[in-house]
Amino acid sequence: MRRTNLTVDGRRLAARIEALGRIGALPGGGVCRLALSEEDRQARDLLVRWMEELGLEVRIDAIGNIFGLRRGRETGPPIMTGSHIDTVRTGGLYDGALGVLAGLEVAEVLNRAGIETRHPLMVAAFTNEEGARFPPDMMGSLVHVGDLALEQALATEGIDGETVGSCLARIGYAGKAPVGCPEARAFLELHIEQGPVLEREGITIGAVEGVQGISWQAFTFRGRSSHAGTTPMAMRRDAGLVAARTVAFLRRLAAEIGGDQVATAGSLRFSPDLVNVVPERAELTVDLRNTEEGRLREAERRLAAFVEEAAADEGVAVASRRLARFPPVTFDPAMVARVEAAARRLGHAVRRLPSGAGHDAQIMARVCPTAMIFVPSVGGVSHNVEEFTRPEDVTAGAAVLLEVLLELLEGEGP
Repeated sequence: MRRTNLTVDGRRLAARIEALGRIGALPGGGVCRLALSEEDRQARDLLVRWMEELGLEVRIDAIGNIFGLRRGRETGPPIMTGSHIDTVRTGGLYDGALGVLAGLEVAEVLNRAGIETRHPLMVAAFTNEEGARFPPDMMGSLVHVGDLALEQALATEGIDGETVGSCLARIGYAGKAPVGCPEARAFLELHIEQGPVLEREGITIGAVEGVQGISWQAFTFRGRSSHAGTTPMAMRRDAGLVAARTVAFLRRLAAEIGGDQVATAGSLRFSPDLVNVVPERAELTVDLRNTEEGRLREAERRLAAFVEEAAADEGVAVASRRLARFPPVTFDPAMVARVEAAARRLGHAVRRLPSGAGHDAQIMARVCPTAMIFVPSVGGVSHNVEEFTRPEDVTAGAAVLLEVLLELLEGEGP
């Protein structure tokens, strides 16, 4: 059911985005709001306050996911929308926050119009989507759908040695609600693209068809520490060299596999990390992504073979550890079509595309019909203090979100 008299307030939405962005603000722009940090607590407090001001019933589960429920005429599973409010260390104002705050904007539009929808609406803010402090990413949604045990998640140790459970307790967000409740009738997430495609092609709305598969690994190379001046090259066991060769190999690997394959060395650390000492130890993280599961597995296999060969060449031991692994996800075709049709009705240029980044929506797709709406990222920049989406594009994305949610909230099914 479409109500043409309902419109989102872009200024109101922008004001909330700016207010949330002041929590954890970085000099020169951007924000640092790592999951379960003091800044995250402050942001959660603000979000809960806004939910309560809108009359939403706030529920916080045992992994700290925040849900705001707007009741409908009927009981039963809600139509869910949302995203996350944690960031990477040098993040922007829009990644994650847009999806949550646009959900609040939809609730406010409905409230001001005095509309009681058939189905309930639920706005979600999932815990630790980024995985920047605690692996894996999408932790809150993984626990919600039952694919990560609550006990395992709570025991997860972060980069600073603290655990998820202890941090949840300290910031006051170890909720009482059981995880996995309520189930969603459908899930729709608005997000910035975080890439250059929409802006480059002059398109306002992306109807996201699915999410790339993701493979995160950590490699530890152990050689022998020795004097940089007195140790002949042929007698070295240089852990740093093996790590460096692996980094260089990743670019070649992506080119040879082709298609949508990408490969990134995100973190590299040497020990003892001294200018005149051959590295005894090197730690490297690798991020592989592809829209096709077969090609992603091929990339993993070829990387493993290369690492073993390079380590053997240098007499270096190697150990690997899986950090995260998500297969490619295809979103519900009917939901994707709804997004595309709504964008066209509202007069926006729209195209279908995959997501190169991981999102809570790819996890929710395991349990209910799911889709995503993308809006352009200026310069394709994200996970960066310069992250920006134009106000008119933010408003357009929220308008499409409202349009599709209204259909789902009043309809017979997803």
